[in-house]
Amino acid sequence: MSKDSDLVSVDPGHSDRLDPSVWKICSVAIFGSLLAQLDATIVNVSLSNLAADLHSSLSAIQWVTSGYLLALTLILPLNGWLVDRIGAKALYLWCFSAFTLSSALCGLAWSAESLITFRVLQGMSGGLLAPMAQMMIARAAGRHMARVVGFAAVPVLIAPILGPMIAGGILQYASWRWLFLVNLPVGALALLLTALFLPGDRDETKPRALDWLGLALLSPGLVLLLCGSERVTQTAGRLALAVGVFLLAAFLATAARKGERALIDLRLFKGEVFSIAVITQFLSNGVLFAGQMLIPVYLIQACGRSPGEMGWLLAPLGLGMLVTYPSMGALTKRFGIRWVAAGGALLALAATLPLVYLADRGLDLLVLAPALFFRGMGQSAVGVPSISAAYASVGRRDLPMATTSLNIVQRFGGPALTTLCAGVLEWRLGVPVSGHLAANAYVWAFALLCILHGLALTAAFFLPLRIDDEKKFT
Repeated sequence: MSKDSDLVSVDPGHSDRLDPSVWKICSVAIFGSLLAQLDATIVNVSLSNLAADLHSSLSAIQWVTSGYLLALTLILPLNGWLVDRIGAKALYLWCFSAFTLSSALCGLAWSAESLITFRVLQGMSGGLLAPMAQMMIARAAGRHMARVVGFAAVPVLIAPILGPMIAGGILQYASWRWLFLVNLPVGALALLLTALFLPGDRDETKPRALDWLGLALLSPGLVLLLCGSERVTQTAGRLALAVGVFLLAAFLATAARKGERALIDLRLFKGEVFSIAVITQFLSNGVLFAGQMLIPVYLIQACGRSPGEMGWLLAPLGLGMLVTYPSMGALTKRFGIRWVAAGGALLALAATLPLVYLADRGLDLLVLAPALFFRGMGQSAVGVPSISAAYASVGRRDLPMATTSLNIVQRFGGPALTTLCAGVLEWRLGVPVSGHLAANAYVWAFALLCILHGLALTAAFFLPLRIDDEKKFT
């Protein structure tokens, strides 16, 4: 490991004391990611009600969710270019305005088709809220990124818990339309706070021509990769995956030639720290989502548990993440980025090993609950330090591009490793084994998950030790 990887720099001028204005900016940023996450959760748990009320099939109404996600993926590559073009504050105001307006249109929808159309519009605006929130926190927090994002992540983690509760209350006492209309007062408040608290950044804009060829290759490529990875067992899914890989490869080839004129400046990945942090994020996000797929499937199909029991069976995982996030700043300051991330990855690996034991010997809730709790603690201790390292390794003017790159990698770590684990599980379920057929298959799947955790642990060991203001990392 080079000496440079032991130190990450940020822009000078940051002191150990956190300016109160940082919390104001973060409160605005949190609104974006919280609202987008809450909206997705509310809708996901309400699809059966929407299908009944709009006289649609469940397979058709699920495009209320899928259309939102695909629109979000299509618009994501434009994040860096838009920030450079009009500034972060202006873009955030536009995103919140469009999200609030499209929420109103969703609430006024008269059919499944119109609701899906308005959800696509909502996804195009909501898709930029989360990465914009991440970038603004990085700009404001500087070397205190781990401390600030640890607290900023707590409301977002609460969203999946609040979502089903809010949806249940709305569907019991009011029309489904309030699933979307509830965003209107929240959006109005967020717009007011954005106007008041976010500093202007027009002087930091650097308008550049849009890379139309890059956009035509990257956005459809990402969508096809997402669709194909989720349907890899079908011929159409494999075809979509192959075309997506081809388009992505073509984008990388053209972006390498264009340099800073490309939609995504690949020169960012020449930085050792940024590249290592991106790899760590890809693996960490991937094993998190792969586990969230495998564990419920194992509990339902192999253990005979009902879907209704999943909430309390999986609760320790979320609780472990909740109790760890607020302490990330203090832990990172004391032990350093590398050791916190590596310690978290090691804890997550150790807590995943009992799942192999359970798959082989049978379910034991006294083993499952603490394993999930410590897995949640470990996972949260990897994400925050690696994100902090990635942002600290680039200059302030490169933050929009870094945000776009990070979010693309984060978005596809989950589907990529989930597809890999699902493919191994399906393969082993199809192999005749005397005795415990399903148990043997899940042993293989969880063993693969442990190997992927081991790769995340290896990547975490190459993260920088600390963030230092005194040296400039190049």
